[in-house]
Amino acid sequence: MIIEIILFFIAALFEILGCYSFWMVFKLERSYIWLFVGIISLVIFAYTLTKVNLEFAGRAYAIYGGIYIISSLVWLVFVEKQSFTKYDSIGSLIIFLGICVILLGNQKLLNT
Repeated sequence: MIIEIILFFIAALFEILGCYSFWMVFKLERSYIWLFVGIISLVIFAYTLTKVNLEFAGRAYAIYGGIYIISSLVWLVFVEKQSFTKYDSIGSLIIFLGICVILLGNQKLLNT
């Protein structure tokens, strides 16, 4: 299970980097070289997500969605230098609990 969480966070890093690369080009008017970084990052993201040891893609995507949201807020702080609001913190806690319910609940089903 720890490996899956790590893979989800790695996938999130590459998806956020990929999408942010496009953001930089089209919103912040940075060099088009960032599009290449974005495309490569998004390919790595998709490949990494397939390495998660879950049987169904939909369940993997649901868990990943929560990890993505938390990772995006970390990106907000460390890359974009913005602070969490209390709503960011509360929402992240709720999402984390949901991730745990889906992942741990289904791990128990797989082991019975």
